[in-house]
Amino acid sequence: MHEVFDEFKRQLPDIDPAETDEWIESLDALVKQAGPERARFVLYKLLKRARMLQVGLPPLTQTRYINTISPEQEPDFPGDEEMEHRIRQFIRWNAVAMVVRANHHYEGIGGHLATYASSATLYEVGFNHFFRGKDDGGDGDQVFYQGHASPGIYARAFLEGRLKESQLDHFRRETKPGEGLSSYPHPRLMPDYWEFPTVSMGLGPITAIYQARFNRYLQNRGIRDTTGQRVWGFLGDGECDEPESLGALHLAAREGLDNLTFVVNCNLQRLDGPVRGNGKIIQELESVFRGSGWNVIKVIWGREWDDLLARDVDGVLVNKMNETTDGESQRLTIADGAYIREHFFGPDPRLRKLVEHLSDADLMKLRRGGHDYRKVYAAYREAVGHTASPTAILAQTVKGWALGPNVEGRNITHQAKKLTFEELKIFRDRLELPITDKQLEEDPPYYHPGMDSAEVRYMLERRRALGGVVPKRVVRGKPLPVPGDAAFAEFPKGSGKAAASTTMAFTRLLRNLLRDEAIGARVVPIIPDEARTFGMDPLFKEVGIYSSLGQTYEPVDAETLLPYREATNGQVLEEGITEAGSMASFTAAGTSYATHSEAMLPFYIFYSMFGFQRTMDQIWAFGDARGRGFLLGATAGRTTLNGEGLQHEDGHSHLLATAVPNIRAYDPAFAYETAVIVRDGIRRMFVDNADVFYYLTLYNENYPMPPMPAGVEDGILRGIYLFRKGEEGRSRVTLLGSGPILMQVLRTQEILQEKYDVGADVYSVTSYQQLRNEALGVERWNRLHPTETAKVPYVVQVLGGATPIIAASDFMKAVPDQISRWLSQPFVPMGTDGFGRSDTRAALRRHFEVDAESIAVACLNALALCEQFSPQDVAKAIADLGIDPNKPEPRTA
Repeated sequence: MHEVFDEFKRQLPDIDPAETDEWIESLDALVKQAGPERARFVLYKLLKRARMLQVGLPPLTQTRYINTISPEQEPDFPGDEEMEHRIRQFIRWNAVAMVVRANHHYEGIGGHLATYASSATLYEVGFNHFFRGKDDGGDGDQVFYQGHASPGIYARAFLEGRLKESQLDHFRRETKPGEGLSSYPHPRLMPDYWEFPTVSMGLGPITAIYQARFNRYLQNRGIRDTTGQRVWGFLGDGECDEPESLGALHLAAREGLDNLTFVVNCNLQRLDGPVRGNGKIIQELESVFRGSGWNVIKVIWGREWDDLLARDVDGVLVNKMNETTDGESQRLTIADGAYIREHFFGPDPRLRKLVEHLSDADLMKLRRGGHDYRKVYAAYREAVGHTASPTAILAQTVKGWALGPNVEGRNITHQAKKLTFEELKIFRDRLELPITDKQLEEDPPYYHPGMDSAEVRYMLERRRALGGVVPKRVVRGKPLPVPGDAAFAEFPKGSGKAAASTTMAFTRLLRNLLRDEAIGARVVPIIPDEARTFGMDPLFKEVGIYSSLGQTYEPVDAETLLPYREATNGQVLEEGITEAGSMASFTAAGTSYATHSEAMLPFYIFYSMFGFQRTMDQIWAFGDARGRGFLLGATAGRTTLNGEGLQHEDGHSHLLATAVPNIRAYDPAFAYETAVIVRDGIRRMFVDNADVFYYLTLYNENYPMPPMPAGVEDGILRGIYLFRKGEEGRSRVTLLGSGPILMQVLRTQEILQEKYDVGADVYSVTSYQQLRNEALGVERWNRLHPTETAKVPYVVQVLGGATPIIAASDFMKAVPDQISRWLSQPFVPMGTDGFGRSDTRAALRRHFEVDAESIAVACLNALALCEQFSPQDVAKAIADLGIDPNKPEPRTA
């Protein structure tokens, strides 16, 4: 088959074919006479020269397997390298001692030795020369530490005097207040120390990207000067297989985020084995980053290789480096000098001659670049000086570096939690520490040279020069002012006869808040390309869509009333089709009160089904980060979003929300409920400074919004209130409804009264989660205070009695069932268990049995079970109401 790439294109005209042929013939001759290695060398030179002449060629997506920065380009190292080497030795020891001691006393407590061992140099160069702190009143840098490296970060804090020995001994034992150290970076557990949760792999990189972007957002909107800040994202090469790790690289390049640096610890190993045993992960990542528009700096070889490369006149060493797979490299890591000489340098006599002056011991000392302080410093210095695009530093290291031959570079390295007595001796000797064998016999002791030692004075002075110690989480932000009454005034009045959805009502509320003089500038609307779906497109014109480039084109709707308007000071974060990216922006905005001392008020509005179900990991991390803001699940409800079908219809996000301890989840039916909840949330989060966040479901079904009954605000916030009392009848039931299904419940009330003489009180349940949480708290208090008068849960205070309760929801039955065990009367949950499907709302509600007639049958059957209604009458009602008793169960249909 003829290949289109086997011949030159004629699509574009050639103004001088003869000259072109001469260049091609010259290349042909070069390959023939000097070989492909020489031709490749010359082409690289020509491409470099073309870029120097600004010819306009795009950069290569992959370069040779050598350091990006050559020795003559390296800047002078500004510190005391020997001193910093000693500091690094102390930190390495204490990081290992902490994990080994923990697992000696508490078998299986866990911890990781190898990650920090491989990345110590990468961190220490940053700590001593680059990471800016917050002690000088500034915001400092935002550093996203690789989660498994936490022992090394704690070990440094111990040397600095920030942590005590007793705290190190409580690594991974956190239940003792003030003593425990969390396994990984967790601001929820260590709110004065860690800033960003990172250990759920992939979340650190995407969050770092959107953090850097949000820094520019604050700068361009005139809210905070972030020009002096840099975001550092530390990640592993194996972690890059997580889609979130690399999925937003294009955004960072498109936005020109030169305030962002990724440091990828390429130790070539993941948890079970090599990342790319048959390939080269650094080359693969270079292609991905360069192809995405990033500046890439490779730090592959230590200074010991410089002389060898300088004498590689035939290019055989570079070629060997290019060809050696990562699996082979890992093998060479654990090999002795004789093996290295035979298998790496041996096959080619020219290679063997390059190292004939080196002993086998010398060959074993040829380091990877990520362990060379000067090489890493040069890369960091180049990264912070680079402009117009983000930088990725790909640093080759050895997993478990310096831990000894039984751990270093082995496939089992990640799982290593302990070292034997002999292994500890080897490690101690490598680090040249004054620790005796006798001290090692029980627990490896921590080593601290003293606060007055030259090493500690040096490291503290370096931190003072950079603005203070890190990591350190500081909350200096002032509370937001309360929005004026005008923003909420219209909603208690209702809509009269006009029909509206809760989504429309919320959009109106959001526009009011954006116009509010007190907090309008702090509102951050975040939308993943669904603004028109939610009726929020008027915001495009009113406050603009944020774009670091502004708007360099005329939009196709420029002449309309609501044009698509982008601006450098735009307020809406229109994220495109990326819930993960939107959630990362929500995280950056929701933690700005701590990160930047600027409280921002984010509202992230998304397609309900694609919130918790798709980004639960990020929502959990947001809770960990003590984020504040509002999640709005629009187009919610398995029967309310009627035409979209199985993959879109959400009937379980409220169940998922109950898993997050610091979220307050609400399912409002009316506009005034939404307004009351949002107003309370603003007060609770941004005036009272509570570390909570809110989830509200919004719907696209239109119906008249009633005025707010008097005195129901407390009930709305606590989760339930009486909306409409029923008339008297021969029997009574209690009806609970949420969201649009409350309208079905109100119809049920009428059916029961008119056809069956059954009175029904209708309650609006805004939050089963809040009712459950309060009841659990009361239950626990009663259990622990058996001699005191028992408290009564709020849900029992409101609903306690003898009448059967039927609770209907557009979510799974498990949502209303959360409160059933505290109620003594019969409780019948009705919900939308099962896969969604497309049809009319009426048909779907009949299918899932949450329509008014199905709810009425449930009420009559509950009364029959209480012997207040005969089974025969229930059967007649089933027929009269058109219910098919033999249709398939919705849960499995």
